[in-house]
Amino acid sequence: MIIKSLELLDYRNYESLQMNFDQGINILYGDNAQGKTNILESIYVCATTKSHRGSRDREMIRFDREDSHIRMFVEKNGIEHKIDIHLKKNKAKGAAIDGIPIKKSSELMGMVNVVFFSPEDLAIIKNGPAERRHFIDMELCQLNKVYLHDISNYNKVVNQRNNLLKQAYYQESLKSTLDVWDAQLVRYGVRVIRERERFIEQISELIFPIHEKLSGGREHLDIRYEPNVDEKCFEEQLFMHRENDLRLKSTTIGPHRDDMGFYIDGMNVRKYGSQGQQRTAALSLKLAEIDLVKLFIKDTPILLLDDVLSELDSFRQNYLLESIRHIQTVITCTGLDEFIHNRFNIDKVFEVKNGSIVNQQREVKDE
Repeated sequence: MIIKSLELLDYRNYESLQMNFDQGINILYGDNAQGKTNILESIYVCATTKSHRGSRDREMIRFDREDSHIRMFVEKNGIEHKIDIHLKKNKAKGAAIDGIPIKKSSELMGMVNVVFFSPEDLAIIKNGPAERRHFIDMELCQLNKVYLHDISNYNKVVNQRNNLLKQAYYQESLKSTLDVWDAQLVRYGVRVIRERERFIEQISELIFPIHEKLSGGREHLDIRYEPNVDEKCFEEQLFMHRENDLRLKSTTIGPHRDDMGFYIDGMNVRKYGSQGQQRTAALSLKLAEIDLVKLFIKDTPILLLDDVLSELDSFRQNYLLESIRHIQTVITCTGLDEFIHNRFNIDKVFEVKNGSIVNQQREVKDE
């Protein structure tokens, strides 16, 4: 799976942009605030319909414009496909695959598999559980259409139940309708719990040898699923906490409060690990994510690295660069020195300046 080309029109700080990518390592370099990350974001939007930053559609449209267009050509299993995204300031976005409009954004998920790695991901270990749930959900939604259906419905039911809890606080007669929503919450929630448990088991197996190499064999990392509630007693726990939920006007039990833990030789990395251990665990997680996608789709994902190398020491830089040699990768950075010094070959280089590509060249190598 590779990206062939990308076209942007009135997207962020780009009035118009057209790029052709190499199937190997593509570098976007330039000063800060020139628009490098915006290119990665547009690729991510084509893969997931969402911004990795959590931005709304209107925020991705060029200033003083009413809409924006992203067009990406990809090659998958030897067949070329075209993905079109039309962002609108005051309406829902439109999307099309090979010129055919899609009705639901979920139809696009899994068409292109991307792994996005930014400096913020290095903090995924020590940040709150919401970020770790987001990591699980975004990966599973790209790989598993059934999970995408179940988590979407689960989240809808949670929102509807929370609205009912707020109304029931003032209108007690509505309490009797909670049974209907609870049944749906358990139905979809149990499926979500099972898939998350399976996912974390798989990625924990993959992360073990990666982290062992990164730590020089000194540490052994495993990931554990930490569910908010056991699937076998979900219904019972939900009923037991109903009065508390009514008082708080919020659903306090369910997989929307799950977490996953990282443990080095039994030590909780989030609570007791050093910053170096936390960063190494996060890097291991991303590399394991790549391997997991390979297993699921029987192909390589597209890797997007947003100024990550500057956050890593030389050993981890080299390990990461060696790990991605056979994967199409788009990397942003402020300079090329780190690649040249590490004798790392680059297949295509783009210099980004003020929302445009001012220079591009092929094959930059250390002499």
